[in-house]
Amino acid sequence: MSTTLHISEASPHLVDADAVVIGVTKGGDGATPLPGAKDVDEALGGALADTLAALGATGEAEEVTKIAAGGRLTAPLLVAAGMGPAATGADATFDLEALRRAAGAAVRALTDSRIPGTPDGPRIALALPARDQAEAQAVALGALLGGYSFRRYRREPAPEPSITLLAHASDAAEAAERAEVLAAAVTLVRDLVNTSPSDLVPAMLAARAEQVAAGSGLAVTVLDEHALAEGGYGGILGVGRGSVHPPRLVRLEYAPDGAEQTLVLAGKGITFDSGGLSLKPAKSMESMKADMGGAAAVLGGMQAIAALGVRLRVVGYLPIAENMPSGTAQRPSDVIIIHGGTTVEVTNTDAEGRLVLADALAASAADSPDVLIDVATLTGSQVTALGPLVGGVMANDDALRDAVVDAAGRAGEAMWPMPLPEELRKGLDSAVADLVNLPQDSRMGGMLVAGLFLREFVPSGVRWAHLDIAGPAFNEGAPHGYTPKGGTGSATRTLIQIAEDMAEGRL
Repeated sequence: MSTTLHISEASPHLVDADAVVIGVTKGGDGATPLPGAKDVDEALGGALADTLAALGATGEAEEVTKIAAGGRLTAPLLVAAGMGPAATGADATFDLEALRRAAGAAVRALTDSRIPGTPDGPRIALALPARDQAEAQAVALGALLGGYSFRRYRREPAPEPSITLLAHASDAAEAAERAEVLAAAVTLVRDLVNTSPSDLVPAMLAARAEQVAAGSGLAVTVLDEHALAEGGYGGILGVGRGSVHPPRLVRLEYAPDGAEQTLVLAGKGITFDSGGLSLKPAKSMESMKADMGGAAAVLGGMQAIAALGVRLRVVGYLPIAENMPSGTAQRPSDVIIIHGGTTVEVTNTDAEGRLVLADALAASAADSPDVLIDVATLTGSQVTALGPLVGGVMANDDALRDAVVDAAGRAGEAMWPMPLPEELRKGLDSAVADLVNLPQDSRMGGMLVAGLFLREFVPSGVRWAHLDIAGPAFNEGAPHGYTPKGGTGSATRTLIQIAEDMAEGRL
């Protein structure tokens, strides 16, 4: 990770930095400075509010206003980061996600604009509210994620911003350490999603998983195409048949001493999805390097879970394949056998993610999970229903579904509870096999039908939830907050939070 993080108790107007970031909220009279800006205001002769007003600052969420300090601060540049409507009351708290986004927006703006005289990246001091561990962690995490830059394929090297968190809380160092672990996990996922699919074929993604496992103390097993055939993994093999790059199944395990429960995570790992013989339109393929975002989230999540020392046994499955059209590709109307024996008539080769996940879900029975979570960029219907920023959560247990949505919210990721209507299940019936992978009329409730299909492969008696992140995993629009264009790292923090909640007996 190129962004570095430090802790300091220096006053904002005296800290040695290229830019100092303060927080402002939106009030009736414009931008209102937050705690942390008092020393800055005094150094400016009490003119901060008037200066913000003169520059048209409103305090809107993620608004970034730059002010030349004119020698009145040690730093030459003052930056006001908007946090939206002001909290009220003497004991008012600040929304943690608003803090993350404000910090991220400020760091991203300063990194992208390349402050003159900082060729290696700016030194940024954050004087946003950091009164306790939660606030300090939110500011640090937002800043680290906002400083992300993917430059692998560019001549110009990535800027390396240096972040200083101005905090007096006794546990600020602990908060910063946790933020660095979370940011490293999300950075790993973003890098993988942004990588060209020709540089991340199934064997390469499996090899990267082995590297992460070695560095994190995780046990790892990789099944190649021959082992997959011996094990009866017909979903993964079927999807991978059309590619010259054979599929893989990666199994990771984190098993600390004293762990009493088991969480299994499974992530869809399609390194590129052309749609197979049911070919996608050309425009729809442009972001399909992101179709392994679920597998990447599981990998990044497990790296962080191990680094945080969560007292829980966690097993991760990464079913990896490349879905390509060729003379060897699986055909619509082919029948495949999923691990465990269930047969599936493939009616559409572009509904491939559920086939590789089916193998992983069925294989998880050997791990006797207490909770099973899968995550996938699974359906375009998710984006139609919930848009590009909010993931969908389905489950065979309403309490688990709601707990997952709650965990996502506390982690700073937007998820929404969705049903699994039984009346849609009949559309999965096949005339020649146990199931079809896509009903004849697939226009209605596609996200929900995909969830119902996956439910068929959940081991009996196991609580299971499915996260569809087709929209949130890849940002095709403009950067915002701490979210860059391209891979976002969606669901990574949610999976980590789920593991921690489970270890604490919350789900």
